[in-house]
Amino acid sequence: MTDHRKRYDGTFKARVVLESLKEEKTIAELASEYHVHPNQIVQWRKQALENLPSLFDSKQAKNEKAVEEERDELLRQIGQLKVETDWLKKKWGILHSRKKGGSST
Repeated sequence: MTDHRKRYDGTFKARVVLESLKEEKTIAELASEYHVHPNQIVQWRKQALENLPSLFDSKQAKNEKAVEEERDELLRQIGQLKVETDWLKKKWGILHSRKKGGSST
């Protein structure tokens, strides 16, 4: 026998959470009405309340964060390329000096 977990879409979760926020019915009543465990409703409600402030963040703040992350990544890549370039220059210098030194003797 296999376990089948119910999966609820965002619309359903939002409807249940909104009902719980209205506080017209108890969590137990909502659980019975929507056929969901009471702990699940409490968990969805907590999750919704924690994420609510982010709904009102400006797009500019989100864009600034994305730009900052991209900038950090580009700076990391530049640093890596600089290290690789310096290493190649060093190796080229060693190889080049060996060729010069070998032809003069």
